[in-house]
Amino acid sequence: MQEIRFRSLDELYARLLPAISSLVNELKEKKNIYVKSDDIWKFLTKTKWQHETNLELCDMVNDIFNIDEYELLKYVSNN
Repeated sequence: MQEIRFRSLDELYARLLPAISSLVNELKEKKNIYVKSDDIWKFLTKTKWQHETNLELCDMVNDIFNIDEYELLKYVSNN
């Protein structure tokens, strides 16, 4: 299997943006919640992925789609 390497966090963010945008749309439809893509990115990088090493892209996408909505909203409202 080919290993994917990212040269910057911006490049990783761009690769994950379709999944993040999908979650943003799902949250808007489900609960009329306004959360931006950047909010989700900051939440995951500061809470879930901050101390992780060797994360795989599939695990990061899984984290996006299985995000704890309550914790996300709490984080967004506090920041």
